[in-house]
Parts: sequence; C-alpha cells; structure tokens
Amino acid sequence: MDLIQNTNEYKKWIEELKSEIQKSQIKAAISVNQALLDLYWRIGKAISEKINEGNWGTSVVENASKDLRIYFPNQRGFSRSNLFSMRKWYDFYTKSRLEIEKVQQLVGQIPWGIMC
Repeated sequence: MDLIQNTNEYKKWIEELKSEIQKSQIKAAISVNQALLDLYWRIGKAISEKINEGNWGTSVVENASKDLRIYFPNQRGFSRSNLFSMRKWYDFYTKSRLEIEKVQQLVGQIPWGIMC
C-alpha cells in the first residue's frame, strides 16, 4: 500500500472527489427527470388534443400504447394507464387557473426518482 493513501490530505482529497461525483450524478438525474416530465407533458397534450379536437375517441390511447410498446420494446412507461395519466395530468393543469408556463417551469424542478 502506498504511504500517501494513509495521509489526511489524500483522504480529504478522495472525499472531495466523491462529493463532486455525487453532485454530478444528482444533476444528471434531475436533468433526466426534467426531460421525462417534459416528454410526458407533450404526450399528454398530444393525446388530449386528438381526443378533444380531433374527435378520435379514447381508443386512440390503447392503440398508441400498443404501437409505442412495439416500437420501444425495452422501455417502460407507455402502458394504456400511463398514457391516460399523462393526458389527465395535462388536462388538469390546462383547465385549472394556473399559468401553463409556470407549471412547466415548476415541473422541471421536481427531482422525482433521484438515485445516487
């Protein structure tokens, strides 16, 4: 074992490196979550628009779920119930009196599911 590994200076340095790595991991997780929430918002909006304005009916959700799971077989999150939840989330905030831009900014700050 190298003698430098036993010094306080080295141990402190390693702790600082570990801290920097953990901070970067948290920032990466937050960025991923922001991107996913933005995607879910856009999917919810697209579904809501097709059902409400395109008169496609709710069967479009089941069809979209099947097609997305075929196209992205290794990804989770595109079940029928998840797609309905995305639509419900979008509809709730667009029908409330909250300003959409503020909601989108706040959603981008939610660190759900951070794993270090």
